[in-house]
Amino acid sequence: MMAEPLLEVKSIDVYYGEFQALFGVSLRVYKGEIVALLGGNGAGKTTTLLTISGLLKPRNGSIIWQGRDITGLPAFKRVEEGISHVPEGRGIFPRLTVYENLRVAASTRRAKEHFQDSLEQVYTIFPILKARRSQLAGTLSGGEQQMLAIARALIQRPILLMMDEPSLGLAPKLARDVIYLASRLREELGVTILLVEQNVGLSLKVADRGYVMETGRIVLEGASDELALDPRIKAAYLGL
Repeated sequence: MMAEPLLEVKSIDVYYGEFQALFGVSLRVYKGEIVALLGGNGAGKTTTLLTISGLLKPRNGSIIWQGRDITGLPAFKRVEEGISHVPEGRGIFPRLTVYENLRVAASTRRAKEHFQDSLEQVYTIFPILKARRSQLAGTLSGGEQQMLAIARALIQRPILLMMDEPSLGLAPKLARDVIYLASRLREELGVTILLVEQNVGLSLKVADRGYVMETGRIVLEGASDELALDPRIKAAYLGL
């Protein structure tokens, strides 16, 4: 019998005004997993993460975190609970230095108390950020900005790290490095990861399990190696 999920999304319907974006979406993430949430543009992946983060509210359904219903919990409280979100588009402060970006990310009591330890951890994982700590974030390269966005989330000392399209806009090698970083973060920091990606092939190489979304619905789920062999995945996403 499997342990209780760390995160369970139960049959959520989410609307933007009267436009329904998610239809009965359900998924589970267990502690220590890397789970990929896959699909094309407009599939509902980002909306799902925003709902888990508390930035959107489901009209129906619930979000269960470590066995507790947090559907009504504000976003900042979810960060305190250990849910961190690296948004699509990075969400850094371009006019602040690298260090200042990391400092202001320590918004919870736990993050403030452990800031120095967390800072050393992220500098070990991303030595380029230590070298650039006095540089304005807006002057970093795209890859360095993505590293900073991930580092800002790690400063919050998450239990669950949600990464939304971390490879977007990066050169192929950098994109690969950023996606493979998920494995390193799990091994070195013990974080559980929910990874949203359009790069299906790479994502399935690092993830344990995956969910595939189309038009606001989960249409496939399973172990990553099984999904990689599924003819529907091969045809739609892997060009095979």
